[in-house]
Amino acid sequence: MSTDPIQRLEEMEAKALLAGGEARIAKQHEAGKLTARERIEALLDPGSFVELDKFVTHRCADFGMQEQKILGDGVVTGHGTVDGRPVCVFAQDFTVFGGSLSGAYAQKICKVMDLATKIGCPVIGLNDSGGARIQEGVESLAGYADIFLRNVLTSGVVPQLSAIMGPCAGGAVYSPAITDFILMVDRTSYMFITGPEVIKTVTHEEVTKEQLGGAQTHASRSGVSHFTELDELSCIARLRELLSFMPGNNSEDPPRKAATDPADRAEDALDTIVPLESNKPYDIKKIITHVVDDGHFVEVHKDYAKNIVCGFARFEGRPVGIVANQPNHLAGCLDIDASTKAARFVRFCDCFNIPLVTFVDVPGFLPGTNQEYGGIIKHGAKLLYAFAEATVPKITVITRKAYGGAYDVMASKHIRADVNISYPAAEIAVMGPDGAVNIIFRGELDKIKDDAARAEAKARFTAEYKERFANPYKAASLGYIDEIIRPRDTRWTIIRSLRTLANKRQSNLPRKHGNIPL
Repeated sequence: MSTDPIQRLEEMEAKALLAGGEARIAKQHEAGKLTARERIEALLDPGSFVELDKFVTHRCADFGMQEQKILGDGVVTGHGTVDGRPVCVFAQDFTVFGGSLSGAYAQKICKVMDLATKIGCPVIGLNDSGGARIQEGVESLAGYADIFLRNVLTSGVVPQLSAIMGPCAGGAVYSPAITDFILMVDRTSYMFITGPEVIKTVTHEEVTKEQLGGAQTHASRSGVSHFTELDELSCIARLRELLSFMPGNNSEDPPRKAATDPADRAEDALDTIVPLESNKPYDIKKIITHVVDDGHFVEVHKDYAKNIVCGFARFEGRPVGIVANQPNHLAGCLDIDASTKAARFVRFCDCFNIPLVTFVDVPGFLPGTNQEYGGIIKHGAKLLYAFAEATVPKITVITRKAYGGAYDVMASKHIRADVNISYPAAEIAVMGPDGAVNIIFRGELDKIKDDAARAEAKARFTAEYKERFANPYKAASLGYIDEIIRPRDTRWTIIRSLRTLANKRQSNLPRKHGNIPL
């Protein structure tokens, strides 16, 4: 080591940049993965990264670890900018001890998370780790818990994003699980609490890493992951895009972009997208893409609970969160997974001052013993709770059906939606005409013994019910619907409402926190 101070610093920096060494870096590349520093370089604006704790090493003296000290100790931490806006970041380095977490490594992550909280900027974690460093025992476990605590206390204060770019196993999964969004890379990232070998030993099940905890599994079956990307650069690009919809912290408004899409743009196609038949499916995303700026919609959880659609878009350059029933899947019914998916998204938007636009076409909650035994009552209540609790601007558009308790839950006027509008063919009622007639007119129908006469009477009763309730005018007469619009005017109506609500101020009663039905 040189005795010249400047030269010594340069030698130390070069050593830190080499991390686990050239052979391990080459192996990382052979696996189709970038190194920790390459990931940070791709994520942040060029030249903006300021690294912290570059020379930290572990403190373990057991199992010969005192002879194996690498500068940085397996995680790269620091801050920089994305599109000129500050962010804090940590990237786990699989070339150093398999990215395993030590006490010193955990302190580095905690330090950068504390910095993010102090300065009010997002935290991004790039995860690629074999888990706890076994040689350190309980110190490693304590390090994880220190991180978990910060994830919890920071939740709703600054956005937290997690990209899984390799293995993420055991206790390591809980930090990403608490963060706001999880992104995974197809075929190279995995998340599970216990791996295939342990499962085989304990339960005798045989399963591959991909089947157990791969990106597709968590995107479509468990709902743990919100986005699946084909490669790491696509994943990093998605992180940058997501950040463009979010403020730096909970006291700021989300960033607004310049918009060229005319605010009063009418879309004649909207007049015919929604079928007049109440049981005929259509794609709600066609309505969404027709009305948002430039047709750009970033869908969240697109492969999970497809009967509800959630995602980000812009109106006049202003970010909004969109929640919409999807008639193309399960007729748009609310079920356990859809309720939980949408509730989490609504709460995120409310945390970070992102207005909510809700498109409603819902026949009710999904019936069945699986749903009831699975707790649809408490899970459906999560979505009700989330919409009712939210104080951001809330605009609701009923495109066709709004039946029963699902009408209430989907951001109705009764749970503090600010602007509720409806298409002219919408149906707002306790239930659909057929079911309602069977209940209301059961006595009269039972008296009619002739089948043809009974069918004729039922048709007459159904027409009467439709005349009363298969339209939005009863709800409008009670003030539950603020305006009935032509579908082609949806975009302008939403933008006009967002302008009106731009300075909305609403707060909930003082409390430590609510008790959402988990």
